Amino acid sequence: MSAYAVDHGLDDLAATARAALVREIDESGAWDADPVWRAAFESVPRHLFVPYYYVAAGGPQGGYERRWGEDPSPRRREEWVRGAYADTPLATRLRDGELLSSSSQPSLMAKMLAELEVRDGDAVLEIGAGTGYNAALLSYRLGDELVTTVDLEPEITESARRHLAAAGHHPAVVTGDGARGCPDRAPFDRVVATCALNAVPRSWLAQCRPGARIIAPFATGLIALRVRDAGHAEGRFLHTSAYFVPLRGGTRTEREAADVRLAGLPSRARGHELFRFLLTLTADGLTSDQAHALWEDEAWPARERYGITVAGDRAWAWLDDPEGPYTWPLPGT
Repeated sequence: MSAYAVDHGLDDLAATARAALVREIDESGAWDADPVWRAAFESVPRHLFVPYYYVAAGGPQGGYERRWGEDPSPRRREEWVRGAYADTPLATRLRDGELLSSSSQPSLMAKMLAELEVRDGDAVLEIGAGTGYNAALLSYRLGDELVTTVDLEPEITESARRHLAAAGHHPAVVTGDGARGCPDRAPFDRVVATCALNAVPRSWLAQCRPGARIIAPFATGLIALRVRDAGHAEGRFLHTSAYFVPLRGGTRTEREAADVRLAGLPSRARGHELFRFLLTLTADGLTSDQAHALWEDEAWPARERYGITVAGDRAWAWLDDPEGPYTWPLPGT
């Protein structure tokens, strides 16, 4: 049995599970800003994009358990289908126990797509092809010819291309460095990243039309930037938290270093998700103690109060006002 040609019983189960997922996303309000996305999630079969994935095995040994569509056990094949339509991220590629690629949580994908504010005829660049599922949703909405998805790993782009073809979509799937965008397919009206950034690539701005919108994970949040021209963009964070695999890969040492910055701080700060966001956002501008003092003085500011500005050779994060008293430099690209 092929992962793309499951038996009729699993097809029926997939349709039921997909309908339940759509209802769950609907109730979450994720696409309230643009309900047209509901039709895309109703139509695009997620299980075709995750012919296998990994779940935590549990038990004293830990590790991961593989679920796949060609498992000889009917019960396990049903678990695979049900899991494919759970509103949760799915680990799709591992190396030495490290997560390399995943299929994002569907409700978060819906939120990002709705906030992208696409219009008919918009050309969209996706950074991070993943399984191809997000590109399929974009292709359903806009048409294949207006969608470009880029990923650094040839194995990822090749599998994404296969998954997309199985679902009947053929957008441009490009193997390359996402930080460089895709100049051959520019200009773009929208850019959406499905990998975490620590800087805003200037190449994206240069490949955007004036007025383009960029949605990208940044410092455990989602930044929404409006592009003025090739050298300028600005915007605020959405209220949503977001955790993605880094654009250029991450290391265990980098994550441990972030945890080290929390050492010695009060427990209510160490355990507060919004403080961790602030600490990550200001890594190049504030010490841990300075970040904590700001967090307390400003009464635990929500994400929406923060923003990012890119202007020429400068890029900075800010609280409340890009020219106000609280600004911090960001790395260049």
